[in-house]
Amino acid sequence: MPVVVATVKTKPGRRADVLAAFRRHAPAVHAEPGCLLYAVHSGEDRATVIENWADQASLDAHSAGPALEAIGAEIAEALAAPVDVAVLQPVPAGEPGKDRLPQT
Repeated sequence: MPVVVATVKTKPGRRADVLAAFRRHAPAVHAEPGCLLYAVHSGEDRATVIENWADQASLDAHSAGPALEAIGAEIAEALAAPVDVAVLQPVPAGEPGKDRLPQT
């Protein structure tokens, strides 16, 4: 089950615009088949999205889907750098149940 960590660095004063775009489109992402988690977190100059997908096919469909396309179009002018996207797999380590996202 792929986990995605996407970091969006924002231009000064544009973080609220980026967060608003994620708020508008998150319900559509949550409704996509295979979406187990799509959670947006923010810091001073960035938003970080943690995603968990049921399988690679679901992630692939999301990556080519209209919701992600709409988010990208809305936030493009607010980016201070290209979006950093990492697709990861869980690595069991430590106490079972605390070693991965609950959905994986």
